[in-house]
Amino acid sequence: MEYRHLGRTGLKVSALSYGAWVSFGNQLDVKDAKLLLHRCREAGVNFFDNAEVYANGRAEEIMGAAIKELGWKRSDIVISTKLFWGGQGPNDKGLSRKHIIEGIKASLKRLDMEYVDLLYCHRPDASTPIEETVRAMNWVIDQGWAFYWGTSEWSAQQITQAWEIANRLDLIGPAMEQPEYNLLARDKVEVEYAPLYKNYGLGLTTWSPLASGVLSGKYSEGVIPEGSRFALENYKSLANRSLVDDILSKVEKLKPIAAELNVPMSQLAIAWCAKNPNVSSVITGATKEYQVVENMKAIEILPKLTPDVLKRIDSVVHNKPKQPDQYR
Repeated sequence: MEYRHLGRTGLKVSALSYGAWVSFGNQLDVKDAKLLLHRCREAGVNFFDNAEVYANGRAEEIMGAAIKELGWKRSDIVISTKLFWGGQGPNDKGLSRKHIIEGIKASLKRLDMEYVDLLYCHRPDASTPIEETVRAMNWVIDQGWAFYWGTSEWSAQQITQAWEIANRLDLIGPAMEQPEYNLLARDKVEVEYAPLYKNYGLGLTTWSPLASGVLSGKYSEGVIPEGSRFALENYKSLANRSLVDDILSKVEKLKPIAAELNVPMSQLAIAWCAKNPNVSSVITGATKEYQVVENMKAIEILPKLTPDVLKRIDSVVHNKPKQPDQYR
């Protein structure tokens, strides 16, 4: 496994990580989670991602119980969670000081941990001043409940504003952002955030490298395998948006490139994300042991992604963002 600094921080995270979204609590229990987490650690993964909203908190409970039963040394791993959707009450969601403090305390209780390493604002909150959020996240860090704070799916303008507030108040700014990033979703990471890497040392822990499984190639011809994510009732609308002819056609055209490299499509897609030097860690997901083993082998094919291969991939997906002159 390769370990990278989380942006400009001193923290090192595995280039490939594992996230509990969809799987923990919806498809997997503690016993299943233990096996998958064990396989991740065998592959050298040290970063595990979660959120208060995943399975309505059950994902945090499962991860915490599994890690406790596995007997892992807490300092050997990096755990993250995210706050925004904590419940149905008017103050159970958003990024107010009240919800951030109550939310992290509830998450830590579910995880059965004294702290998380990374704490994210899961989405921007238009109804709360960013200064209130910056101050609250710093207070959480001061209490030792989190070591670093960051954002998820914020705009570059919002992240910049948070940093300007933090600098003005001599506080800690967001060290990392967690955006969607894959061969089908590139603009935010490759263009919008471009100034932030240099200006603020922003690190990225990206999610959905397989575009919810589409880039694995398992949805060929729009067929939805039993037990897959798109077979879940809650994800059928996402399936309808994702399994369209244009996208499936691009996936089919990528398969020959993967075959020439002698790797599965899933590994090609994950490695492509990890090839970006601004990505600190690619968060993978899996519900089966063999999927974890296969996904983690993606780190081994990074050297195969030569400039020529990357150019061929770009010619297939045909969505490489145009860089503004000042970013080149």
